Amino acid sequence: MFKEFREFAAKGNVVDLAVGVIIGAAFGAIVGSLVADIIMPPLGLLLGGVDFKDFFVVLKAPPAAAPLLGAHPTLAAAKAAGAVTLNYGLFLNAILNFLVVAWAIFLVVRAMNRLRRQEAAAPTVVPVPSAEEALLAEIRDLLKARA
Repeated sequence: MFKEFREFAAKGNVVDLAVGVIIGAAFGAIVGSLVADIIMPPLGLLLGGVDFKDFFVVLKAPPAAAPLLGAHPTLAAAKAAGAVTLNYGLFLNAILNFLVVAWAIFLVVRAMNRLRRQEAAAPTVVPVPSAEEALLAEIRDLLKARA
């Protein structure tokens, strides 16, 4: 059983999959940073300095803060107070993350497809034998003719 597992784990597809998952996780962190640190701040600035992660609706305030419904300036403050919130800003961030990842993957797949098409369209070049190879082939053919 251990031998079978070792053969399975050593197959190229499993190793390729593991590499893909690791690179995908690293790529996810890069995209997360791109969206949170590069794209969202200017977008929030265009919307009047609002941070998307702070777009939320208080569904239920804690009993002590019931009269202050909607008085939490940030999501962190609402959660710290114990409010139940609907975090649609975080959802918008997740959608934007997905769109950035999907666009990047689309560009990679598109580039790979172009390379494959170019490889398929390129005629295979038959290498011209060197002078030594040609001479050896001629000697071989002469020896075959004598036999």
